[in-house]
Amino acid sequence: MNDTHICVGVISGSYGVNGELRIKSFCAIPEDIETYSPLTDESGDRQFELAILRPIKNGFAARLPDVTTKEEADAMRATQLFARREQLPSLPDDEFYHADLIGLDVYDTGGELLGRVKTVQNHGADDLLELQLSGSSTTTFLPFTKAAVPTVDLASRRIVADPPEGILPTPKPAPQE
Repeated sequence: MNDTHICVGVISGSYGVNGELRIKSFCAIPEDIETYSPLTDESGDRQFELAILRPIKNGFAARLPDVTTKEEADAMRATQLFARREQLPSLPDDEFYHADLIGLDVYDTGGELLGRVKTVQNHGADDLLELQLSGSSTTTFLPFTKAAVPTVDLASRRIVADPPEGILPTPKPAPQE
């Protein structure tokens, strides 16, 4: 999907036996996901007119017009839901859509390339940037805080980071002869 669409949620399976779906919303105000309809799948080929029925644990029970059975709902599990960027609210200067951070190069405060943002994770506290370290298959997590990430420059597609001690692997000393 191109950068004109942002992932705002995912179908996590069926809810009940009458074609209702479990929806996880990634919106700051979770129920706002319904206001961005029609949503699309990742390819943009399928459109969804989402109707939230009620809150449930970890999301919402919702309905789509063409889904009427548990089997149809189960078949949609893991479908990501995308909204058009222009439908979404503009963000303050210090907030970012996760989709805008993925793929950015990350440099330390001395200008050395540390790696590239692979994913953005959130397990309840602050967001974490998963960095694919430069020249390596290793990844590490960088807290996405003002102290650890003082600069995000979307225009130049670069982040300046000041990683806390112990976040980056220490280089192995060269063998002595």
